[in-house]
Amino acid sequence: MSETEHLLVGRIVGTHGIRGEVRVLSNTDFPEHRFAPQTRLFLSHPSLLEPISVVVKRSRPHKNLFLVQFEEWNHIDEVEQWRNAELWVPMTEAVFSSLEKDEYYFHQIIGCSVQTTDGQNLGNVKEILRYPANDVWVVEASETGKEILLPGVKEVIREVDLKNRKITIVWMEGLESS
Repeated sequence: MSETEHLLVGRIVGTHGIRGEVRVLSNTDFPEHRFAPQTRLFLSHPSLLEPISVVVKRSRPHKNLFLVQFEEWNHIDEVEQWRNAELWVPMTEAVFSSLEKDEYYFHQIIGCSVQTTDGQNLGNVKEILRYPANDVWVVEASETGKEILLPGVKEVIREVDLKNRKITIVWMEGLESS
């Protein structure tokens, strides 16, 4: 799906129980809104030629994921095939609210290149993980393909240039690739 026309809001990472619930790794600033009952999403998967439309029947937070059941499926056998599927909404349905200085939406950060203050290119932001203390920006290292986990805090993130899609960080001990 086109990232200029659609917004990635989550990824199905597995199933939960036998009644057709899936575990969704949220990729949105507004998961309670995106996975609310009666919300229409588009499911994209490598096995599909075109995305399919699905409607949320119910959802609830569970650990660092959301458990979601769609109206279209009621049994584990119907949802197992959708593991690693992506969930999208049209950009026209994007929820925007006023942001404070140094606050960004996930879709603004994901895909940006990351470099250190001394000019070393690290790679691109692949995803953002939400944790109680702070968000963690996952950077896919351009040289090794390994992941670098950056805490989304001012001590590490020095500058975010959305126009040029570039993030400058201060390298700290412990940020090595995993």
